[in-house]
Amino acid sequence: MQQPLIAAAIQMACGPDRRDNIATAERLVRQAAAQGARLILLPELFETPYFCKDMAPAHLGLATKAADSPAISHFRAIAKELSVMLPISFFEQAGQVRFNSLALLDTDGSLLTIYRKAHIPDGPGYCEKYYFSPGDTGFQAVRSAVGTIGAAICWDQWFPEAARVMALEGAELLCYPTAIGSEPHDPELDSSGHWQRVMQGHAAANIMPLIAANRFGEEVGETATVTFYGSSFIADQTGAIIARAERSGEAVLLAEFDLGAIAAQRREWGVFRDRRPDLYGRLTQL
Repeated sequence: MQQPLIAAAIQMACGPDRRDNIATAERLVRQAAAQGARLILLPELFETPYFCKDMAPAHLGLATKAADSPAISHFRAIAKELSVMLPISFFEQAGQVRFNSLALLDTDGSLLTIYRKAHIPDGPGYCEKYYFSPGDTGFQAVRSAVGTIGAAICWDQWFPEAARVMALEGAELLCYPTAIGSEPHDPELDSSGHWQRVMQGHAAANIMPLIAANRFGEEVGETATVTFYGSSFIADQTGAIIARAERSGEAVLLAEFDLGAIAAQRREWGVFRDRRPDLYGRLTQL
C-alpha cells in the first residue's frame, strides 16, 4: 500500500554568492525534511540572482555541465542523507548550447533524469532567449521512490498542454520551480493571481496535486529591476490552494497527499476516459 506523501515547497531569496544560496537552500531543505517532507521543491535557478534581467555575455559563464554542477553534487549527498527527492534547477552547459534545466534526484541521491525547459520567455527583465535554447527532452513523468513526478520550469507553467502531457505520461503530482515577479515595463502589472490560477487549473483539470516554488525579493540588474513576488503555493487535486506563502520572506510549505486515493479519484472522474484526441489536431499546429 502506498504511503501518504508529505511534499514541500521552499521559498527563498537568492543573493550574489552561490555558496551562500546553496547553504540557504540546504537549511530550508533540512527544515522541510525534519517536518516529514520526502519531496522538496526549490525555486528556479536558486544558485544565483536571476541573471536573465540583462543580456550580459559574462553571465553565460555561469552555466555548468551537469556533472560539474555545484548544486547537483551538493544536493545528491543531501538527498541521500535525508532520504528525500529533490528536483534541482541549474543552468546547464551541454556542448555548445545552454539550457534552463532541472535535475531530478531520488531519495538515494541518484540522478533520475534531466528535464530541459521547453518554453523560453523573452521580454523586459526576463531575457531568457539570450541564455537558453529550447529544451529537447520533452515532458516527462519520472518514477521515483516517493511517486511518479511530473516536473517543468516556470514559463512552462502557463501552458496546459505541458501539464496534460505529464499527466498522460503517468505523473501523480506536478512540480514547477519558478522565478517570477514584477514587470519592469509596466510597474502596475501584478501577475501573481493569474500565475496561481493558471496552475490551479492544471491541478484541477488533471486531478493531481501541484507544487510551485518561487523566489522573493528585489534584484537590481544593469538594465532592469525585478521584485520577485514569492506567493509559492501547494494546490490539491481539485485545484484548491492548501498552503501558500506570503509575497516576501522565507517559507517552507508542507502538504500531505494520499497519492493512491487521488489516483482512484482520477480514474473515477473520467476526464481521461472521455478525452477525444481525434478532435485535438489543432493543438499540434502553431
